Amino acid sequence: MKDLVVLELFSGIGGMHYALKESKVKFKIKAAIDISERANEVYKFNNPDTNVINGNIDGLKVKDFQDINAILMSPPCQPFTRNNKTEQRDVNDHRTDAFVTICKLIKNNDFKNLDHILMENVVGFEKSKMREIFTDALSSCGFYYQEFIISPHQLNVPNKRHRYYCVARKSPAFSFLSQNILTAIPGFDTELSSKLPVSAYLNSSLAFDDYKLSKTVLEKRFNVLDICTSDSFNSMCFTKSYSKYLEGTGSVYFNGTRKELDEKIAEIEENNMDIEKKLALNLRFFSPDEVSRLMCFPEAFKFPENVSKTTAYKLIGNSICIKVVSELIKILYQD
Repeated sequence: MKDLVVLELFSGIGGMHYALKESKVKFKIKAAIDISERANEVYKFNNPDTNVINGNIDGLKVKDFQDINAILMSPPCQPFTRNNKTEQRDVNDHRTDAFVTICKLIKNNDFKNLDHILMENVVGFEKSKMREIFTDALSSCGFYYQEFIISPHQLNVPNKRHRYYCVARKSPAFSFLSQNILTAIPGFDTELSSKLPVSAYLNSSLAFDDYKLSKTVLEKRFNVLDICTSDSFNSMCFTKSYSKYLEGTGSVYFNGTRKELDEKIAEIEENNMDIEKKLALNLRFFSPDEVSRLMCFPEAFKFPENVSKTTAYKLIGNSICIKVVSELIKILYQD
């Protein structure tokens, strides 16, 4: 098969680029485009030879990209996020404007050689008006497409992060094509993939004091914490608000087994939720590097020193799971 010439849209910190590398398909990135200067800085820091463009996709000059045959993209998810106050806005949210523009370009066959597309978004997108616009564009332009909802933990990665995915190509039709949204990746064998606990993804030289949970947090929010242990084989989805908010934004870590944690929590409860005993648990946040590992970014991936922890959490929380996307790229390209 011919090499993929990829236009990466809403490219963030380069998750699609890393997924392409892990998939082992032959590719080159024509350009990676995102409106976030910070995300582009991180992308360029780790991939200095890539053409990273800071700009609004609405201003895309199609004539400059007639040689591409693949688009990989992760459009803004906020209009479709279930716990967002604006969840009903859908296409009325201005953050969908660029995606609507891309759908028009696809429908009009403005990219003359485009025959592969992969798109990622949040669960909830599948019920949106935007999804109807997207799939209509695919069908109108002769694409076969398949939708998925997949979480990394299904691929032996110790993190739950259910996301919507769509793979599309012009030919041939996928052998597993279904009108239903698939909840497993065809042909993926978990027996052939190692399953490691959360502790295998940790930085052993981490400065604990930089990530420990404060006394205030333990006094006020202890009951909402999702706590991982050294023998945990799962962690909660890390969002862009991780460390800023405690409930539903990601797990924290206890350096001991689940049995040891349960015993210590029972002792805390027996002692009227004693704060000193809570502090003695030495709970901490996962570092940005550890979160990126749990999302399957390679060891070589780093945040520049001038990027704060808060910004790093936001950027990685907006990114993708490399493992899931790499497996989808394989079937997009090879099935």
